[in-house]
Amino acid sequence: MILLAVSGGADSMFLMHRAPRLFPGASFAVAHCNFRLRGEESDGDEQFVRAACRDKGLPCLVRRFDTAVHASANGISIEMAARELRYRWFAGLCRGTAPELAGTGIDGFEAVAVAHNADDNAETLLLNLIRGCGLRGLCAMSGESRVPEDGDVPLLRPLLEIERDEITAWLQREGYSWREDSSNAVNDCRRNTLRNKVFPLLRELNPAVIRTLTQDIRHFSEGNAIAEDYWEAFSEQIPHHGIEGIDVDFLLGFRHWKYLLWHYLEPCGFSAPTLEKLTALLSKFREEPRGTVTLGGKTFESPRWTLTIHRGKLKLDKR
Repeated sequence: MILLAVSGGADSMFLMHRAPRLFPGASFAVAHCNFRLRGEESDGDEQFVRAACRDKGLPCLVRRFDTAVHASANGISIEMAARELRYRWFAGLCRGTAPELAGTGIDGFEAVAVAHNADDNAETLLLNLIRGCGLRGLCAMSGESRVPEDGDVPLLRPLLEIERDEITAWLQREGYSWREDSSNAVNDCRRNTLRNKVFPLLRELNPAVIRTLTQDIRHFSEGNAIAEDYWEAFSEQIPHHGIEGIDVDFLLGFRHWKYLLWHYLEPCGFSAPTLEKLTALLSKFREEPRGTVTLGGKTFESPRWTLTIHRGKLKLDKR
């Protein structure tokens, strides 16, 4: 059984109406989040989704959140608060522990489907570029990942190849309605600014910019898969990996050793300047005659880890 995340907007209504075609043979229930951020408009979205579910004969699960309170209490943005609350609830629904399931006869879900489309993915790509990202960030969103609050539950994005204009055109042609979120017109966050200001300009340069960026994301994903295979081949060869550390000469023997080093240290939270210092030191050691550059005793720190170069090995220790 698949849980459909439905806000009432065009994308999620398309997902709900097309779900039997997108996931043949599956059964469905709808989850709607009322974040109580837009007063009567938010309540109107909830009533709209409830009515649509009645018409389709789908179970409708609703939770109302104190989103602004959660954001303030945790010192995070409204957007991040809504994301945390949404996925935490979805995880509970999938595990069968959410109270909204009482009396429904539903004991959980195999996956969650969300309505991110090609436009959303193109926006994510540009947002990642603005913030700074590696090859993985260029892949934007994938068609299948995991629910953030529960790594065992698949998170499905079946609309990533479909543009927003195609979605609204189909809904109009089939006679289906949807709700417009007035907050989308307010440029109070980076995504809205990109959507409302930047992409109209990009379309003037390339009317098919969404299709172009979707193809680019596909190519970036293929490149990332190759890079991941390269990393896997390397990691399988690491002598005493995780015990005595990585042998420096072993690492520097690879043509793309800088990428491998970055991949190895990425989860540890080292800052960009710290990684640059480490890379510069290893580059100098690699290029200069042996004995002219000393590595032993050098340490590099992140908030949670210390990297020490000792006896020719890179060794990580928790702080």
